[in-house]
Amino acid sequence: MEMTPQRWRFTGEYSRQVFGSQDAHLAGLMQEAVSEGLPDIAVSADVGRLLMILTSMTRGRLALELGTLAGYSAIWIARGLAADGRLITIEREPDHAEFARKQFALAGVDHKIELRCGAALDLLSRLAGEIGPGSVDMVFLDAAKTEYPEYFRIVRPLVSVGGLVLADNVLGGGSWWIDDLGSQERQAADQLNRLLAADPDFEAVAVPIRSGVLIGRRMRDADSR
Repeated sequence: MEMTPQRWRFTGEYSRQVFGSQDAHLAGLMQEAVSEGLPDIAVSADVGRLLMILTSMTRGRLALELGTLAGYSAIWIARGLAADGRLITIEREPDHAEFARKQFALAGVDHKIELRCGAALDLLSRLAGEIGPGSVDMVFLDAAKTEYPEYFRIVRPLVSVGGLVLADNVLGGGSWWIDDLGSQERQAADQLNRLLAADPDFEAVAVPIRSGVLIGRRMRDADSR
């Protein structure tokens, strides 16, 4: 059966309706963010639930997010962590970071989240030296799409065996889709998809939910091959 635009829209709406339940705080978070001048950009509630479930299926001790924005996805991730788990999230814009910190407190997960403000590549390189290889149980990439391949090169050695690399917008975004061969965002997303798919230490798949979520699970260390 052909996937028409109408059928794709209905499928997305169905997924959000059935799997996108959220509490009152999360339901109103993005409306409040927009009212304070933040862009109306966040994962959908069904994707948020996917992030929470996948995080909970790891050890859940340490998670890393690139691209905090209003804090919506970080709250979902924090809820999937172990009781003593910690999320380090990186946001470039100070105003976004300030708003997100308030939301973490309102959601009751601020004790689990450390927000670092600055450019993702700069902070990520420093962070890699702090935490060491094999220390991260889940990484969620959702910052500058054109930097996705470089993010993966840096975080790859940090991911524990059994840990996950997740990325949003790997099939499309607001102004491009995976068939838009001239888009720089598309080229970077395609490169990330292929890097993970070809990596002998990972198993990976892109799930066509919303704009595409890449899921890569580390199966082994390079030394064990």
